[in-house]
Amino acid sequence: MYKEQLNLTSPEPPVQLHPEASWVQFHLGINRHGLYPRSSPIVSKLLQDMRDFPTISADYSQDEKALLGACDCSQIVKPSGVHLKLVLRFSDFGKAMFKPMRQQRDEETPEDFFYFIDFQRHNAEIAAFHLDRILDFRRVPPTVGRLVNITKEILEVTRNEILQSVFFVSPASNVCFFAKCPYMCKTEYAVCGNPHLLEGSLSAFLPSLNLAPRLSVPNPWIRSYSLAGREEWEVNPLYCATVKQLYPQGSSDRLLNIIDMAIFDFLTGNMDRHHYEMFTRFGDDGFLIHLDNARGFGRHSHDEVSILAPLFQCCRVKRKTLLHLQLLAQAEYRLSDVMRESLLEDQLSPVLTEPHLLALDRRLQTVLRAVQDCIEAHGEQSVVADGPVGQWAPDSGRANATS
Repeated sequence: MYKEQLNLTSPEPPVQLHPEASWVQFHLGINRHGLYPRSSPIVSKLLQDMRDFPTISADYSQDEKALLGACDCSQIVKPSGVHLKLVLRFSDFGKAMFKPMRQQRDEETPEDFFYFIDFQRHNAEIAAFHLDRILDFRRVPPTVGRLVNITKEILEVTRNEILQSVFFVSPASNVCFFAKCPYMCKTEYAVCGNPHLLEGSLSAFLPSLNLAPRLSVPNPWIRSYSLAGREEWEVNPLYCATVKQLYPQGSSDRLLNIIDMAIFDFLTGNMDRHHYEMFTRFGDDGFLIHLDNARGFGRHSHDEVSILAPLFQCCRVKRKTLLHLQLLAQAEYRLSDVMRESLLEDQLSPVLTEPHLLALDRRLQTVLRAVQDCIEAHGEQSVVADGPVGQWAPDSGRANATS
């Protein structure tokens, strides 16, 4: 089925598909517990291949194409297109999403910025993958940093004339390009090499929707994307009870998985989780795929406690998740130390600055205190879940997590 995606009418020899390719093995290893098995050697090989293999084509993502009217929007899980990202294809026929560097590592998101206008950070995508793996969620696609020669590896291999048209040479003689989309189409939003090399993150593609259909589901704790709007969860102290009455949150692990996602997003500082995705094959109890993490790690000096609203309001957490968090709070396995060591593997190390690493320890303590407050209020048996959802703890009545 993958071979059918090849352009066999091209006069050039078709790219040969090798079943032993790391991206194929990655796709075959996806199961109902995560995107890859624990301690999978395939992930390390895939990261190495994405970092080292030459590119043979570059194109806009389906999101941008949809916004330009160039593809069928019904085939897209979540179109956005506000920020520049490209699809790079490698010599082994694998594909990765490329997000270029837009912000220096030591730059914090301005405190007056809304989360929906924040820059997307390539290093946040890389760090989110490592954190997800450390937490043993395995729900973020493998992501690696790479120095890309944007002239040779993007401009000279793309056949998209629109993409070719947005390249230019800056007054400083650096090669630059910008997003051709309805929102940010100006040269002042361009990204530039030095003069050709540009940092970026590469996230492995998941199997195509034709092969592995996915659902895109609105996050029950979605934020308002207007300048002054507020959502029900921010004002209704019984909001979790409402969510549990909706299928399938009341009869599956879905809500526990949403709480996992909230803990993950709080640790990274990502407020932009408006949807989540799931493979339809695994049913209601399948894991949530944690895509699009580039708006994390923006402010190390601020902890956005409202991200933890699902935990505060529902007072429920998986025992497996809690045990991992407790382990990473111990001195010999401190989360910041484990992250620092893990990120050393990446070509773009240091991926995070030291204040961001230390913020992880501080936020972890906040999560553990929230769980402890729930246990004191409702008892461990009602709060800590060993398996599928059974009897839920009473709602804590905390509408505003920041209280």
